[in-house]
Amino acid sequence: MKGCLACDLAEGRVPLPGGVIHETANWFVEHTVGALGVGTLILKPKRHVTRVSELTDDEAVELGPLLLRCAAVVDELVEPEQVYTCLWSHAGGTPVHIHYVVQPATRELMDRHVAYGPNLQVAMFDADVTPLKADVEAFADQARAAFRS
Repeated sequence: MKGCLACDLAEGRVPLPGGVIHETANWFVEHTVGALGVGTLILKPKRHVTRVSELTDDEAVELGPLLLRCAAVVDELVEPEQVYTCLWSHAGGTPVHIHYVVQPATRELMDRHVAYGPNLQVAMFDADVTPLKADVEAFADQARAAFRS
């Protein structure tokens, strides 16, 4: 769907640093764009879906194991205090393409932003520091290898 950031990234209308890291029949794993830091993955359905209740049976069957694998890859590569997994599906108060954010919460990030949990994500968005493209691409390469192993 044109105009949907998730679809535009998947279909190459908007550049995606690091490219697609992993995919299944129904899902893409990518590095996030924006301010959530290096090592934050996005898990999103290949088709435009705005509600979990709209997932097909096949999409739903793949979701749990793939979300688990994404969290394991982030744990392995970053070794954070915790890995946050949360559903995001709004832009400007309107439901958009669902995507699961799989974010490493490191002690350094929590200390720098004096926040944790949802407040850490809000603080990171407020700080609006976008990771360097080279850092995202290097992490994407490591994650790609981890998914293959």
